Amino acid sequence: MSAATRNRLIRPIHLFLPAVCLCISASSLAATSNSNLSVSSTVLSACSVTGSSLAFGSYTNTQIDNSAAVSITCTNGTAYNVGLDAGGGSGASTAVRKMTGSISGTLSYSLYKDSGRSTVWGNTVGSDTAIGTGTGSAQSISVYGRVPGGQNADVGIYSDTVTVTLTY
Repeated sequence: MSAATRNRLIRPIHLFLPAVCLCISASSLAATSNSNLSVSSTVLSACSVTGSSLAFGSYTNTQIDNSAAVSITCTNGTAYNVGLDAGGGSGASTAVRKMTGSISGTLSYSLYKDSGRSTVWGNTVGSDTAIGTGTGSAQSISVYGRVPGGQNADVGIYSDTVTVTLTY
């Protein structure tokens, strides 16, 4: 082989070989360092409440029972109390609430925590409220109502608004 042919073949190798050596040298000289990234969050207690309507229908001087629901949504593990106030009727209490007539008069009713209608639902935490623990999903709590028979009520439409208080 002639010197010129040999130089033509060796010259590309001479150019390529230093580049390969630099790559090998650069990767063999690389170093690493590790650290930790601290990640945290705080889940706060949060709740919401929604009440439905309790419609007793037409009153004909005989007892009427019906029920409604209160929907509670609280963060998982949040303890809560649900209370119902006496409503807005004149002379009402949690034991005997009063719907006010569109013309005049009142129609008495009661709200209970149980379907047997033996435990009146009030608004004193630790006494006459409903208790629960949040799951993160909506939870339905029944409200059982009763309009006692034998009331001498005037003709008209009767209504009341009861405030639902959620304590958590």
